[in-house]
Amino acid sequence: MQNDRCATPSLSRRRFLILGASAGAVATVAACSRGGNGPPSAAGPIGPTSSAVEQAEAARRTAGGRQVTAALRARPSTIDLGGVQVDTWTYNDQIPGPEIRMRRGDVLRADLANELPQESTIHWHGVALRNDMDGVPGLTQSAVPGGGSFAYEFTAPDAGTHWFHPHVGMQLDRGLYAPLIVEDPDEGSDYDIEAVVVLDDWLDGVAGTPDQYLDKLRREGMPMSDMSGMGHDMGGMGMGDPENPLGPDVGDVSYPLYLINGKTGTDPVTIRGQAGQRMRLRIINAGADTPFRFAVGGHRLTVTHSDGYPVEPVQASSLLIGMGERFDVLITLVDGVFPIVAAAEGKDGQGFAVLRTAASGDAPASTARPGELSGAPLLGAQLKSSQRVRIGRREPDRIHDVRLGMDMEGYRWTINGATYDDHAPLEVSTGQRVRLRFINQTMMFHPMHLHGHTFQVVDGADSGARKDTSIVLPNQTVEVDFDAVNPGQWLVHCHNLYHGEAGMMTSVSYVQ
Repeated sequence: MQNDRCATPSLSRRRFLILGASAGAVATVAACSRGGNGPPSAAGPIGPTSSAVEQAEAARRTAGGRQVTAALRARPSTIDLGGVQVDTWTYNDQIPGPEIRMRRGDVLRADLANELPQESTIHWHGVALRNDMDGVPGLTQSAVPGGGSFAYEFTAPDAGTHWFHPHVGMQLDRGLYAPLIVEDPDEGSDYDIEAVVVLDDWLDGVAGTPDQYLDKLRREGMPMSDMSGMGHDMGGMGMGDPENPLGPDVGDVSYPLYLINGKTGTDPVTIRGQAGQRMRLRIINAGADTPFRFAVGGHRLTVTHSDGYPVEPVQASSLLIGMGERFDVLITLVDGVFPIVAAAEGKDGQGFAVLRTAASGDAPASTARPGELSGAPLLGAQLKSSQRVRIGRREPDRIHDVRLGMDMEGYRWTINGATYDDHAPLEVSTGQRVRLRFINQTMMFHPMHLHGHTFQVVDGADSGARKDTSIVLPNQTVEVDFDAVNPGQWLVHCHNLYHGEAGMMTSVSYVQ
């Protein structure tokens, strides 16, 4: 086993646009030697336009794959959220944006027309796609300027509930998000109907803009609740505490609204079915700063997938879903009208929708809190991957510590002591088994997301879930393993948008 923690030159994202893998770019980055403690080697990065990226994409293409097309217009819009009119930014004048649905092995061609007053991109969250289509400006592509366009084209090699959103500034905390559903032709025999449920926290056009809120946090520094207890042992805080499973402080933003499928509880979305049917719910947390405790009144949830990958089925009354996470659940519908509730964890307010199987009957009040929300919710860390998707036991070839920190002098979040502008990439080589050790040295939880890959949570003698976004609790460590089989330059970051934009991002860099 190799533990690579040698010093790597600091690399600014403004200097790390490797679109041509030029000699200058290669000279900028040095790889740790294979021994892990020696001087840096002369190896260079595998850039997003390298032949290795092309070869990996060619290997994903299958003879039976179809081409699926989508036209996406990112533009300013006036939207009714359910009695509240807001001026915001959307895809195709709707929230969520238009769902894209395809099958495993299909090729997506999505044409983005950027009609926003600033540059933008699209990141395809959860897809192990080709590196130059990942949508991270300065790392995988140049941002698409206002008035410009870009054609995203890639194969979706794995089925699952995914989604897409920009990776520029605070744009995700507006209305720029939508589901991406990659169907598995081998699934579907265990349910009759399905519905996609997208959760969101909302302030844009109601309480200023996300950019203004981030500026406020930067001016005023870290909220005092974030700093309380710094340096103290959190002990058993976490999943054992049903009242505060993520710790006492779960977010920095007080949102006036919470949405399910783009609507408040004043004018809720209604999901319909018939009693006796088995319904698959594909649940996506598109929020920027809010985890949600999710439940369906009068129903038990059978969790079948996490972040797109199947898990050993587990029954639960409620789920706790971090930002960027997705869960698929099955419910057996009973007769009546029921609340679907996404309670903002650690905050006031909830998203609300209605499940209706009866022809008549009044809908529950938007303030209804079903009994299923009581008690400890299920977290992704408690799930085990299905046997058929486990990556197999193997000692890691490379281990990287990913230390999550914050600067008490201001609103500055770090990885390994640096913000993204000054980060040192985590270097890997194609074919390696890589372990990331997310070491949370802060008093807040962080949903950590790896682009371009799924990892398996290291869980003692058992096999944790296959995921791309995992919650790391305060003052705790989560270890994940992945196989380095998708060459390029890939972002790793906290999916609390405010933490990420304040610096909690780094990159995994494939080197020659």
